[in-house]
Amino acid sequence: MLYQEEIETMSRKKLEELQLKRLQDTVKRVYRNVPFYQKKLLEQGITPDDVQTLTDIKKLPFTKKTDLRANYPFGLLAVSMKEVIRIHSSSGTSGKPTTVAYTKNDINHWAEIMARCIAACGGEPGGILHNAYGYGLFTGGLGIHYGSEKLGMATVPVSAGNTERQVMLIEDYKPTVITATPSYLLNIIETMDKLGIDPQNTSLQYGILGAESWSQEIRTHIEERLNIKAMDIYGLSEVMGPGVGIECKEVQNGLHIAEDHFLVEIIDPESLEPVPDGEEGELVFTSLTKEAMPVIRYRTGDIASIIPDPCQCGRTHKRISRIKGRIDDMLIIRGVNVFPSEIESALLQFEELVPHYQLIISREGALDKVTLKVEINEKIYKSINQNLEHDKIKHLTARIYRKIKNSCLISVETLVESPGSIPRSEGKAIRVLKLNEKHVKI
Repeated sequence: MLYQEEIETMSRKKLEELQLKRLQDTVKRVYRNVPFYQKKLLEQGITPDDVQTLTDIKKLPFTKKTDLRANYPFGLLAVSMKEVIRIHSSSGTSGKPTTVAYTKNDINHWAEIMARCIAACGGEPGGILHNAYGYGLFTGGLGIHYGSEKLGMATVPVSAGNTERQVMLIEDYKPTVITATPSYLLNIIETMDKLGIDPQNTSLQYGILGAESWSQEIRTHIEERLNIKAMDIYGLSEVMGPGVGIECKEVQNGLHIAEDHFLVEIIDPESLEPVPDGEEGELVFTSLTKEAMPVIRYRTGDIASIIPDPCQCGRTHKRISRIKGRIDDMLIIRGVNVFPSEIESALLQFEELVPHYQLIISREGALDKVTLKVEINEKIYKSINQNLEHDKIKHLTARIYRKIKNSCLISVETLVESPGSIPRSEGKAIRVLKLNEKHVKI
């Protein structure tokens, strides 16, 4: 379903004309109203009049998360506080959080974008959507909520947590769409199993999952267990929230960027130069319609690529690949670069394991040591009489070691643990613990 067909199938020429007009308006807005951006532009000898084509985006300065924190809480506002009707912020796991503000128009735009996203994933007016994203300062819950209502769906604002109640509401209200982090949906599936409910026999047809990186193997697992189609959604509070990009249910390959609202670039994180379509690099976004807190060339830290081919669903906006990981999530283990998602993909090849794991990074002298905790499924656990010293476990551990070594080129000490031993998530999963740091990496 196309919620805004004229916009979603707009010709490239018209779309780029619209983008240029909105980019010029945005640059004028920040130059006039945001001292931080005015100073940055003047330092580079740039004024709004220098933005004559979309390629002139390369003349503009980058914005980083540290800039948002340095201007906490309202130093990047481009409007009066009288015009602000909503404030969100990041989780702020270290130092000051990043604050984002919204005008009435910002909220309306966001609702329309999210309605577009939910429709692309199978949502329809008159249907029911079960929203298990967290509400509050996190943008996920309210972002989905407003879009669902805008589309005309009955929205169940259950938020995250109280998982048995979630299962009951799914059974009783019979939603067709569920939204959650992938790790929390895995938790819901496990709870269904424990309650004797067959996950394949619910009313659910579609899942809209995001807020954390998740592998194709996790997608396959979720789709098979719930008998649904699971789509990836992308967003970040600094740019807007969820809805910056979405997969379509027809293809499920690449996230359509709402290019009428966001200008997307992929750059080399070292040289800061653009990379060709199809090559991986760092995602950079410029907001085109945000009034309260526009961002210019915001470096997300997320790794992806542009998919140049047109999509079979008929939408004409650019697509990006699914997020491979974050630059700061990349692990360097004894000289080898590896993302947690690559280890996850390897682990999901083992039918003896459940899709929960933790990587524990510690120091062994001057070198990093990696310990991988995995969890055996209940069926295998019972077949070995709950004996984790059994030869089957030793054999499994050796196979996991070889798989990780061959796939990711790193050696890990693997610990196979009993069912339920790895903490379950009600939001974003904690997959990596760095014991030599003051805080936990997510």
